[in-house]
Amino acid sequence: MPVPLLEIRDATKVYGGGLFGGGRKVVALQGFNLTIHEKPATITTIAGESGSGKTTLANLVLGFLQLTSGQILYKGVDIAAMNAQQRFEYRREVQAVFQDPYEVYNPFYRVKHIFELAISRFKLADNKRDAREMIEDALRVVGMRGEEVLEKYPHQLSGGQRQRMMVARAYMLKPRIIVADEPVSMVDASLRAMILDIMLHLRNDYGISFLYITHDLSTAYQIGDDIYVLYQGLVAERGDTAKVIENPRHPYVQLLVNSIPVPDPEVKWDTNLRLPSEEEMRASVASGCRFYPRCPQRMDRCLKAVPPLYAIEARHEAACYLYEGEVATLPKSPAAAEA
Repeated sequence: MPVPLLEIRDATKVYGGGLFGGGRKVVALQGFNLTIHEKPATITTIAGESGSGKTTLANLVLGFLQLTSGQILYKGVDIAAMNAQQRFEYRREVQAVFQDPYEVYNPFYRVKHIFELAISRFKLADNKRDAREMIEDALRVVGMRGEEVLEKYPHQLSGGQRQRMMVARAYMLKPRIIVADEPVSMVDASLRAMILDIMLHLRNDYGISFLYITHDLSTAYQIGDDIYVLYQGLVAERGDTAKVIENPRHPYVQLLVNSIPVPDPEVKWDTNLRLPSEEEMRASVASGCRFYPRCPQRMDRCLKAVPPLYAIEARHEAACYLYEGEVATLPKSPAAAEA
């Protein structure tokens, strides 16, 4: 069986605790499992509200944060145990596109600097001519021309142009995976469609997989192959994107999908805010279902332990005791699956 391109095993990240363990702990991500295979290239969506653990996951994959427990393996190698050469290759093959591209640019340099820096760092070209051709090729993929943008400063470009240039820079390195953290949340609707179309183009024509981080279920539905819906660091539901969004089974995901406005002037959009209670259950990995305070179908046993993922159907699972007995429980981790 081929080794997965990226495999996340029981990833847990806990913040806080203080030097001597006396501070308040927050479980940002708990027992997260994900596998991305080398072929075919896919777009895997990580969705959820602010504070659900989406960006923590992205930063863990990119190596900006260290796991509290668990593993992240790239081509079978734990990224925490990589040697210098393996880490160098990982940095090139796993690229990132962030929510606010302006934060990535140095305002004192022309925008061509971000391309030249990457070419120099990864030794992608032998001379300036080859470097320029490489940059132009990357810009063409995202519908831009070097003569129009490379000599400008970041503030002279629109938000959409800056974001497309970051996608071009990532593509130029010929990555295997791009971690896209809310890449379209700061651009208008027309540019959003363009960037999503570029992502599909890179997946279909260049074999680049995406880990797409978003709070927007509509864009996830448009381009995602698989979806993981997080709630306070735990997976509430996962599976085929169309199945999860069209037929959500976890009470949280049902509320999330039902909150999407219907494009019908006869249907009024409920604008009343219902704030969740304090995240008192997030301070311990041993607490029960974190959605319990908000769940319309809560049961006493939900407080005793975190519900496991139950298989609803092929490529569709939900972490809710409502499905206990009806379907088989999935193994908690790859290790459990092998046992």
